[in-house]
Amino acid sequence: MSIPDRVIAIIAEQAMLDPADVTLDSSLEELGVDSLGLVESIFAIEEEFDINVPFNANEPSSGDFDISTVGAIANGVQRLVAEQKT
Repeated sequence: MSIPDRVIAIIAEQAMLDPADVTLDSSLEELGVDSLGLVESIFAIEEEFDINVPFNANEPSSGDFDISTVGAIANGVQRLVAEQKT
């Protein structure tokens, strides 16, 4: 399973949706993911990929990790995984 597919699966689980209902263009707001769901998704992503996501739960829109769409999150995860391997 690719990184984007795994990110979709994690976010779908947190939003209690079928992964087929989650696209890379979906925003977390559109999916009904609230702030607690976002934090739980970030924790699940960190655990799944063994990475540390630079995310501040108190200021989710600030920082270098883009959470605007599922695709942006997947791209950020891919970048962090690649950086970890170097």
